[in-house]
Amino acid sequence: MHLIDSIKNKKIRFYFVSLIIYSLIIRAISSLLVELGNDEVNYWLYAVYPDLSHFDHPPMVGYLINIFTLNLTFQSEFFIRLASIIIGVINTILIFLIARKLKDETAGFYSALLYNASIYCFVIAGIFIMPDTPLILFWLITILLLINSILLKDITKSAKINLILAGIFIGFAMLSKYTAIFLWLGIILYIIFFDRRWLKIKETYISLILTLIIFFPVIFWNIKNNFISFTFQTERVNIFEAGIRFEYLLTEIFGEFFYNNPIIFILAILSLIYIIKNKELRNNRSIILIILLSLPIILLFIVFSLTRRTLPHWSAPGYLGLILLIALVINEKLTRKGKSKLLPISILSALFLCLVSVLLALIQVRTGVIYSDKKHIEVSNLGKDDVSLDLFGMQQLRSEFIKLSENDVRNKIINPDFNIISFRWFPAANFDYYISRYIGNKTYAFNNIESIRNYYFINEKKGEIPPGSDCYFICSSRDFKNPSDLYKDYFDNISPPDTIKIYRQDKNVMNYFVFRLRNLKKNLKFLY
Repeated sequence: MHLIDSIKNKKIRFYFVSLIIYSLIIRAISSLLVELGNDEVNYWLYAVYPDLSHFDHPPMVGYLINIFTLNLTFQSEFFIRLASIIIGVINTILIFLIARKLKDETAGFYSALLYNASIYCFVIAGIFIMPDTPLILFWLITILLLINSILLKDITKSAKINLILAGIFIGFAMLSKYTAIFLWLGIILYIIFFDRRWLKIKETYISLILTLIIFFPVIFWNIKNNFISFTFQTERVNIFEAGIRFEYLLTEIFGEFFYNNPIIFILAILSLIYIIKNKELRNNRSIILIILLSLPIILLFIVFSLTRRTLPHWSAPGYLGLILLIALVINEKLTRKGKSKLLPISILSALFLCLVSVLLALIQVRTGVIYSDKKHIEVSNLGKDDVSLDLFGMQQLRSEFIKLSENDVRNKIINPDFNIISFRWFPAANFDYYISRYIGNKTYAFNNIESIRNYYFINEKKGEIPPGSDCYFICSSRDFKNPSDLYKDYFDNISPPDTIKIYRQDKNVMNYFVFRLRNLKKNLKFLY
């Protein structure tokens, strides 16, 4: 309430509160309408099996899930995603505060609007539960603390404390995702080239040490596990492989274009050009700092994409700074023209595009009317290219699988203490959340470590499958795999599959194939 009361412009206060309420409602409803995606069920496992770190990411997202589900007391899709929904509100407030500090309330309001117009911020980190959810929270807190420390003319006691706090929150950001290291890169570049006074201040080094102390559990976990997580992440962005792959570069650029909202992407480029041409803005220390906290992560992943496949959300935190620059530039332009617009057409267009994208995505997931995978219509590959099915069908599968397995147990076709096995971390995590959580039987993943990822450790925590056990192997028509390719020497018998059809709007859009694997002969851990 204090923040709302501190907004002097009544119109901005009204619109800002409305933005928070409506964005909260839209994200909450959206979270209720779609099932958890492959990544989300994987991060749910972080909460089920907490550790100092995990195969593919640090542990913070799992901690958040535990907190907002009250230690997994409430495990519906809504509560699993509740952290993202609440943090989305907090981030809207934070980016408002940052831009208001840099310029004024109008710039703050523009930044809040643009934040909610970003598909990455609003959907990926604001509806879905991802490591990016805590990452951008701590990223924005860090920017606010840096504005109140290294941007100040005088190195006061308060400035020193804020820099120490920034180091703590960068530590939390690094517990969320490794890319938070780019915050320190931006800070170091700024201090070296624009304010070397901070090199003589002990608080700078205390701040860095605190980051390392907070992040140390992840380092310790990796030491214990042969640096498995660091190796996995560095291999994903190895720039020393031979050969330039321009198709990867184009995929990264177009991905950034769509993930961050095409209008925001274009406005960011235009804003940077405007800043370069404007001497006053170009020499503004706050703008320089924001640029140094933004462009390095974006440019480096573009370079990485020349040789390896990258994902557009890896560089997306850099766009938080670009959103601030867009807001400042639009405000600057309107001020120079003597105009005062709380809802510029460019920002409204970005908001509208994001809202329409969310609406169309929800319609597609729930009905499938927008896109139909006409290329893959055979039983064994039905729905292969329809990405909206990533968020659909598991509840139907659970219902039909329970009927099938209960019938098998009743007719003594399979032992009642059966396990479910898969060949990869997904769909294993999906089966864990949507099936095993309900029926009590365990799900495992057996294959090479790159394929099963965190199940390398989860399998061990669940315990070995004893010889003589029966298992189900489940795979979908979107990702078919014959279990005989992996497990034929380890079971007495692998039966032909039963087919479970998944329907959307009374149309068969995907199939699941359920194989029965009887009488395990030896430990499946050989596949590691």
